[in-house]
Amino acid sequence: MSGTLGTSARRRHIAHLHLHAALTEAQYGDVIELMSGITPHVQAVPPDAVQLDLTSALRYFGLSPYDVVQLAKMRLKALYGIDSSAGLAGNRMLAAMAADASAPGDTTWVPLGQAADWLYPRPVTALPGVGRGTAETLRRYGLHTIGQIVDLPAGTLQRLLGAGPARLLAERAHGHDPRPVTPSEPAAHLAADLVLERDCLDPAQHHRAVLELADQIGQRLRVEHLIAGRLTLTVRYADRSSTTRTRTLPEPTDHSPALAASALTLLNALGLQRARVRAFAVRADALLPEDDAYRQLSLDPGDDRARAAEAAADRARRRFGLKAVRRATLAD
Repeated sequence: MSGTLGTSARRRHIAHLHLHAALTEAQYGDVIELMSGITPHVQAVPPDAVQLDLTSALRYFGLSPYDVVQLAKMRLKALYGIDSSAGLAGNRMLAAMAADASAPGDTTWVPLGQAADWLYPRPVTALPGVGRGTAETLRRYGLHTIGQIVDLPAGTLQRLLGAGPARLLAERAHGHDPRPVTPSEPAAHLAADLVLERDCLDPAQHHRAVLELADQIGQRLRVEHLIAGRLTLTVRYADRSSTTRTRTLPEPTDHSPALAASALTLLNALGLQRARVRAFAVRADALLPEDDAYRQLSLDPGDDRARAAEAAADRARRRFGLKAVRRATLAD
């Protein structure tokens, strides 16, 4: 095993802070502003985390990376009463994993030369993108830890998972993550709504309306090169009352079928039955740039085909208009 994981021409020191509080958008913005007083390189990780590149801040404070993290945590507690746990490492992925391994209030530091040893015994499910299907495939072959993935010949891993997923998993198992911390404001949101022509009692029409809104949100996310981590469904009734439900997505995505599935789950959970509905609204928030989050490894070739078809449909819409390609269930 190499002891130089995460090295680059300039050693990076990345901190990932989990905020143990339910924050409003304004409060989250206050946290970003506070952390910007420590380093200008602060990235929002909605809804309850932030990442800081401390590399250039160390000389200013004259402190070790660990002590700068403690300073950030003390400021959060003293000014806003927010408790936090943290991870500190040489790249964003390792810092996030270290934060996940930290008990509330604690900080886990993975020094550069110890990254390989720290990763080796950890469960493979601790790596980003390893979902239930991938984990089950690996388990069937007795592969439970990151170290076992590191020791496995590349050809063997490709036979188990396929070339693409195997390459991604191997990179993560070796602790590689070149993504920079990109200064950002708290995530905004995208919303789509539909006012029905008349009060609607028909569950099939409710289903169709929510499906159409989720499809619109997916198209807009892909145009903006964003992914969403959370969906909110609001239903307005004939008596002008409303119901709102929110769901955190299994993973941030811009894939319309995944968004539609979550939106319809929210709809079905409301049990509207014979409710007289006036309008629907779907909002996507916890937005991130599309390159800033890991896509879960998939063993289903149908998933890649569906995404390729979606990309082709998007190209057709750009050329011929938004209604050039629609779901069959939404066609007039």
